[in-house]
Amino acid sequence: NYFEGLRDSIPAELKDRLVIKVENARTVELVKKAMEMTGQESQYRIPWIVFDRDQVKDFDEIIQAAEKNGVGAEWSNPCFEIWMYAYFGEMPVIMESYTCCDRFAEKFKKATGQKYSKNDRDVYRKLVQHGDEKRAIQLAERCHKRCLEDGRRKPSEMWPVSNVYRLVGEILNKVGLP
Repeated sequence: NYFEGLRDSIPAELKDRLVIKVENARTVELVKKAMEMTGQESQYRIPWIVFDRDQVKDFDEIIQAAEKNGVGAEWSNPCFEIWMYAYFGEMPVIMESYTCCDRFAEKFKKATGQKYSKNDRDVYRKLVQHGDEKRAIQLAERCHKRCLEDGRRKPSEMWPVSNVYRLVGEILNKVGLP
């Protein structure tokens, strides 16, 4: 829902040049699915996968496979909600995804006055409206760099981290948003 909202926010005059296709697949099959889509449809030249640590067994290996095959791998540890937390100016140190989701739901309710739902088709718009996307990107980048500086190189050992900021930043740059 987040990425569909981001896609829908692209100005109409750019929608035919910047196509964001959201597909669901089992996490272990993400790289294969991205490669298949790129091979079948030439307009998908820059494949990306997005997933979270949660309880994914081969988390680091999936990221390595993506990078080896030229697929951008954007991930969040412990869960995607840590990325959305950044819209509200923080990325708290939380190791468990269920705790992160619960605490994010509280933060979302406080910031927006609305209940958070993973199935909310309007979540992207609400985050942009009530949060700060540019600041979220900066905060997420800072957290990622801090882990690297601390010697944590394996994504499964990095938290709180979401490198989704790279993909979102690239999309925003392509549509000409600061």
